[in-house]
Amino acid sequence: MASTRKPIEFVGTALADLREFPPEIMREMGYELALVQEGCDPSDWKPMAIVGPGVKEIRVSGEDGIYRSLYVANFGDKVYVLHCFQKKSQKTPQRDIDLASKRLGTVCSGLRKATKKAPVQKGKQG
Repeated sequence: MASTRKPIEFVGTALADLREFPPEIMREMGYELALVQEGCDPSDWKPMAIVGPGVKEIRVSGEDGIYRSLYVANFGDKVYVLHCFQKKSQKTPQRDIDLASKRLGTVCSGLRKATKKAPVQKGKQG
C-alpha cells in the first residue's frame, strides 16, 4: 500500500532561510519535514499555539546553534512551512513568532479565497 505524501509549500522566505542553514542541519530538517509529509510526527517538536492553531516547531540542534522550522500540516492537503530560523537563546524571539503568525494569516486567507472560488459541482440530469 503506497502512502500519500502531502506536498510542501514554503511561505515567504522560508525556503531561502532553510537553504542558509549548515548542510547537515538542512539535511536533518529535510528529513523531519519528509516525516511530516508522510503524516508522522518529527523526531523533536513542540506545539506553537502562540503562533496559531495547529502550528508546530521542528527542533534541530547543531554544533553552532539551535535551528527551527515552524509549520502547519492540518490545513488542506499541504504542509505549510511558515518560518525557518536559528535561535540564539531558549526563548523564541517575538519577531519570529510575529512573522510566523503573519504568514499563517496569509495561508488562511488564501485558503478562504480558494474555497470561495471553488466551482460548485452540479448533478447530472438525465
